[in-house]
Amino acid sequence: MKRAFDIVKAHYDANDRRDINGMLADIASDCRWTEMDGFPCAGTYVGPQEVCKNVFQALGETFDGYTFKLERLLDAGDDVIAIGDYSGTHRQTGKSFKARVIHAWRVADGKIRRFEQFTDTLRVAESMR
Repeated sequence: MKRAFDIVKAHYDANDRRDINGMLADIASDCRWTEMDGFPCAGTYVGPQEVCKNVFQALGETFDGYTFKLERLLDAGDDVIAIGDYSGTHRQTGKSFKARVIHAWRVADGKIRRFEQFTDTLRVAESMR
């Protein structure tokens, strides 16, 4: 079985390729995916279909060039922490943003079971006004 670190790294590698199926491949059907309060798609979504619709598609519809750039990936066994930056340009306002972000992942039985995002929601909100 693949290590948690390798599963999360595969998710980010798929993200870099803009491969949505690869990004969703290891998300468990009961995964609880939480986007931070104050973020455009704030909430907790369960399973890959909800994550795709309410996070990946929603961000793609709201921002041009929405990107997560991974800086560091930290291996803590079944938990993996990612540190990086979000960036993008809001489609309606034309304003760009860059915001630091941390992702906290939990992997069990070869599947992503939990994801939680921590980011500077003010930077994102400013681009939307």
